[in-house]
Order: sequence, then C-alpha cells, then structure tokens
Amino acid sequence: MTYPPTSGPDGTYPPPPDPPVQPYQPPDLQPHPSYPPAHDPYAAQAPAPAPAPYAPPPVPYAAPQQPYDYGYAGSPYGYQAGPRPTEGLAIASLVVSCASIAGLCGWGIGGLLGVLGAIFGHVARRRIRRSGANGAGMALAGIIIGWIVTGVALILGVVLVIAIVSDNSTNTF
Repeated sequence: MTYPPTSGPDGTYPPPPDPPVQPYQPPDLQPHPSYPPAHDPYAAQAPAPAPAPYAPPPVPYAAPQQPYDYGYAGSPYGYQAGPRPTEGLAIASLVVSCASIAGLCGWGIGGLLGVLGAIFGHVARRRIRRSGANGAGMALAGIIIGWIVTGVALILGVVLVIAIVSDNSTNTF
C-alpha cells in the first residue's frame, strides 16, 4: 500500500477505513431482565427453626427384650466350638513327601526325603488320634507318597548298582 492512496479508476479516492475498535469494551452491568436477582451468600440469613422436642420416655412396664445369644454354654442353641486346628506335622509330611518326588533326580536325596516325609506322617497321625485335630488326610497322603518315592529310589539304586557291576568295559582311568 502506498501513501497517499492512489486514486480509483474513476479518479476518486477510496472511502476512508472504519474507525479503530477499542480492544476491551467494559461489560454491560445491567442484569438481564429474564434472570432472577443474584443471591448474596454473605447476607444475613433467617434464624434456624427450633429443634423438635425429645422423644417420649419408653413405657415403664414394656416386655423385656431377649438378649442376643452368643452361643455360650448353657444357651438354648448350645455351644458352637470354632474350627479345629490342623496338625502342623501333617502339612510338613505332605510337603516333604511331594518335594521328595523332585529329589529323585538327585543322587538318593529323593529316597531320604521320602522316608522323612513318611515318618512325619506317622507321627502326625498319632498326634491327630490323641488331640482330634484336622489333617488326617494330609498325613495319610504324606505317608503314601513318602513310601512310594522311597521304594522307587531303592529300585533305581539297585538298578544302578547292577549296571555298574555288570559293566564289561576294559577302560581303567
């Protein structure tokens, strides 16, 4: 754009530009007629209503309520005992006997763990018979698995000894 502006094709100058607009116009502070007046949160408020009177006292000769029955001895429902504890040696018997299965891959460790698991199972069954605790099934499973693993370890040991004795190789180291 050049100054002064060049004349138009008919020889007249173009119309002057619009007047500049103010970048900020103050807002119109008059409320819109369709809106309700704003509520002032800090204005004085009406007092709270008076509290309701206390409830009337209970009838003095009402029927007594039944106390809650906790199941103690002498209650009409009898005494309910909690769950019986599980014998720890029964758990140990089953865990050691199951670990002896993996121990078969080691040189005789599985057989030793199997015997240990079976012995734990026998001791646990004796203690369960005396005390009445839970875990008889775990002890029996530990006994069975322990003796089976011990038998398999003995058979593998015998087969290994026979294989070594019957070796006909002439190699001496």
